[in-house]
Amino acid sequence: MFDAKWFFDLDSRLRAAGLDSDAQSFDQIKDNLMHRHICDADAFASQCAYVILAGGFSQKTAKSIHEKIMSALRARGADFDYLFSIFHNKNKINAICKIWENRNALCAEYYKLNDVDARLGFLSRLPHIGKITANHLARNLGEDVVKYDIWIQRLGVVYSGDSMLYKKIDNKKLNPDIRAACDAMFEKLCAETSLPRGYIDVVLWKALQTGLIKL
Repeated sequence: MFDAKWFFDLDSRLRAAGLDSDAQSFDQIKDNLMHRHICDADAFASQCAYVILAGGFSQKTAKSIHEKIMSALRARGADFDYLFSIFHNKNKINAICKIWENRNALCAEYYKLNDVDARLGFLSRLPHIGKITANHLARNLGEDVVKYDIWIQRLGVVYSGDSMLYKKIDNKKLNPDIRAACDAMFEKLCAETSLPRGYIDVVLWKALQTGLIKL
């Protein structure tokens, strides 16, 4: 585990099984991380909506709901009652409406910020997007960052070889020691594969989620 051969085998097996995607395909994610694309306001809001909707759902379900929500937003605007009839979560629909209504200003503010940490901080303050979800959103927007979700935290502990770290895993508040373990893992894999850490993150996450990596 944790070398280039292992990683590229995971990547190849996911692609062969048709599992090479998050919000976008693996190739689109990799291209965006290596050559960041600038979103317009509608695309920015769409990416926000996806990560808000994705929490707690399978990727297939999240994509289906997201497509319906975005079609409704484009056709009817931020019509809360109609959107709620599609997806029955008041907090998430309210957040999506707020972002859609203010998408031009929010998108402009995001791209005006000069460094990744500032942009991550901005995203984490958007409605219904906390610090860990902000990393997911940032990666989908082309920032070369790691999501640090529960799967990646567990894998980082395995990489560290320190079983005592397991008790520090927290999907709501990232522990500094867990982050350090994950970062060491990504540093090694980046050096061996010459790939962006954000791409390595999404492949490892998918391999963990689908059981290709068993912990």
